[in-house]
Amino acid sequence: MPVPFDSQKLYYRSPFGAVEQDTKIFLRILVPRKLKTQKAELCVKYDYDYNWVFTNFLWAGTFDDETEIWECSFTPDRIGLYWYGFKLHTNEGTRYIVPSDAYNISTIEPSPGRSWQITCYKKGFTTPKWPVGGVMYQIFPDRFNFSGEEKKLKRTDFKRNEDWYALPKWEPDENGEITNSDFFMGDLKGITQKLDYLEELGVSCIYLNPIGEAYSNHRYDTGDYSHVDPILGTDEDFKELCSEAKKRGIHIINDGVFSHTGSDSVYFNRSGRYGDGGAYRDKNSPYYSWYKFNEWPDNYNSWWGFYTLPEVIETSPEFNEYINGKNGIVRKYMRYGNSGWRLDVADELPDEFMENLRKSVKEENPEAFIVGEVWEDASNKESYGARRKFLLGDQLDSVMNYVFRNAILDFCKGQDARYTMSTIMSVIENYPRPVLRVLMNSLSTHDTERALTMIAGEPLNGRDRRWQAETHLSKEQREMGEKIYKVAAAMQYTLPGFPCVYYGDEAGMEGYRDPFNRCCYPWGKENKELIEWHKKLGNLRKACSALWDGEFVNVYAKERRLSYIRHDDHSAIYCTFNLFDRTVEIETPPGYADAKPLFGSKLENGKLYVAPLSCEMLVLEF
Repeated sequence: MPVPFDSQKLYYRSPFGAVEQDTKIFLRILVPRKLKTQKAELCVKYDYDYNWVFTNFLWAGTFDDETEIWECSFTPDRIGLYWYGFKLHTNEGTRYIVPSDAYNISTIEPSPGRSWQITCYKKGFTTPKWPVGGVMYQIFPDRFNFSGEEKKLKRTDFKRNEDWYALPKWEPDENGEITNSDFFMGDLKGITQKLDYLEELGVSCIYLNPIGEAYSNHRYDTGDYSHVDPILGTDEDFKELCSEAKKRGIHIINDGVFSHTGSDSVYFNRSGRYGDGGAYRDKNSPYYSWYKFNEWPDNYNSWWGFYTLPEVIETSPEFNEYINGKNGIVRKYMRYGNSGWRLDVADELPDEFMENLRKSVKEENPEAFIVGEVWEDASNKESYGARRKFLLGDQLDSVMNYVFRNAILDFCKGQDARYTMSTIMSVIENYPRPVLRVLMNSLSTHDTERALTMIAGEPLNGRDRRWQAETHLSKEQREMGEKIYKVAAAMQYTLPGFPCVYYGDEAGMEGYRDPFNRCCYPWGKENKELIEWHKKLGNLRKACSALWDGEFVNVYAKERRLSYIRHDDHSAIYCTFNLFDRTVEIETPPGYADAKPLFGSKLENGKLYVAPLSCEMLVLEF
């Protein structure tokens, strides 16, 4: 008996996935003849409506002796989410077709269950062309490379860490606080010096963690948006980095931290570093309207309760003008040469602010890139009591794809491939195509454990910083972990989207959570094999157009093996991943029997032999 409905197969639903506004969707269901169905209805509800709308299916013949076909169509005309399901009027009473489990299989039940989702995005929504087919590289500026140029600094309230290969300071100070005030002196000129290396990796975009003036090494506590932190260099150094990167086909995007500032800032000025001004010290300050004081000056809203990070009111006209105005911060750095912004905690930014930011960015450069930090499925995310509109055409171009990250790493750690593929397919189904092509696919970030540690290390399980500081991979763990990490990276580079390598992952860096995931790049101590692996994957992305914006076909997912095909009008690539501890024999898909395996696996008589803990890819050119 065939399944009644599968939203991810074109036989049942066409077109597949999110749709542009006013796109007609064709739907087909298969119903057992023994039910003697008199009427079948499509049940649809727009996200913000109270009532469901019912549309009759038409009987369309038989599928086989036991199954009949019903068909109808539906055209979403409003931007947003629609929820849909199917109601059957049968001789046995009312029945419903519902999705029954994580694998998207549907069943017929006597009561309604959860619904399927349709994402309807703005007509004409497009995203930048330049990220497609490229590779992003994330840099935590203090820890990537020190140019050797000593700076003349006015401030002395920081600790210089002289040993590049040491752990960052992780113990609380005498007041019991973690101040993040130790610096390794990585700088913008140091990044410029390493552009040739990044070009060899196939990097086409550098994402920089914050570079504005601040008083921590992570710089998420902005002190002054308007210029580069002197420890990193000057505004001119940033312009030079953008210029030199552009010569190599590399774009730069900045981290926009717009939900809060530092308390130690020209805007708030709690510590008095900036004289008598600032909202904390002067109610007449031009920045006073930026902040929510419950009782001035000491009782104010702060980000997640950190008094050092006072929240801003993003809808304040004064703040919005300062950030998004004609001569605001966003445009300032774009005029310096950047190609867009990554928005910190995007799900804490109001819709109005993000829409204003998009207008500002796209007016300055229509091909600029806007990516948001969202940890969940960004198509149906709710925050602050409302459904978010991140991907519908008026806010973001892309999001940090933690959903893919979790799916890949969970597969590497033992999850059944069916769950992994189901998660991947849910993103492909829910996200607009313009977003899918530029999704920021990371395995590690400054906010997560390093991928190698996640794959091969002992689970963190809430252990303290001392344990994290003292715990490292054994030789055996590293050897096993590096094999599996290569499989993870191969998935990262071949799934829909734009792979983002967190600096040093390609060199074999390990580490638990902040600050141990923020150690310095191990120049001179790199894992050369992993670097070469990333170069191969980067070259593959350049050469195979199917990986740029090609279709995705789920071929196989079960236990410890997963396979898929990407294809477009010019090429196709079959990707298969084996995390069994044994060689697997795979029947190649039609047309691939004479392809040359990219990574040296044996292919004979249409059978591909993939070694344990490895992957293989077959490419066809049309």
